[in-house]
Amino acid sequence: MQGKSRPPATVGEAIQRMDAYVALGLIGQQEVAQALGVNVTDLTCLGHVLGAGEEPLSAGDLAERANLTTGAVTGVLNRLEKAGYAHRVPDPGDRRRVRVVADPDAAARLVELYGPFYARLEQVFARYTPEEIAVIADWFAHAAEAARAHLDALRAR
Repeated sequence: MQGKSRPPATVGEAIQRMDAYVALGLIGQQEVAQALGVNVTDLTCLGHVLGAGEEPLSAGDLAERANLTTGAVTGVLNRLEKAGYAHRVPDPGDRRRVRVVADPDAAARLVELYGPFYARLEQVFARYTPEEIAVIADWFAHAAEAARAHLDALRAR
C-alpha cells in the first residue's frame, strides 16, 4: 500500500483534533455504559478484565491499570458482579488474593456495542501503510505514558 500525501498539520492542530476525538470517546463511553447499565468507571474496568485474556487480573492489578484505589476497585467489582459481568475467583497461587474473571456473555455484549465502531476504525486504518500504522501505535503508547504522568502529577497536588 502506498502512503497518501496529507496536508501539513501543526502540533496545535493535531492536539485540537485529538481533543475532539477524546471528547467524542468520552460521550461514546457514557452511551455504552448506559446501554450496559453500568457507570463509565465500571465499563473501563470491565474492558481491562476482558483485555487480560486468559490470565485473569488480580484486584490489585485492575486497580493499577484503571488508576483506582483498591478500595474503589472493591466497589467496582461488587457492581460488576451484581450486574452479571464479572466475578471473583481465588488466586490459585495465593488464596488471600482474588482474580477477576469476566462472565462469558460480557464479551459478547461489548462486541455487539463496540464492533461497529471498531469496524469503522479498521476502515480508517486501511488508509495508512503498515509503517504509518506503526507510527500511530507508537504515538498512542507515548501519549498514554504522558497522560499517566500527568494524572499522577494531578493526584500528587
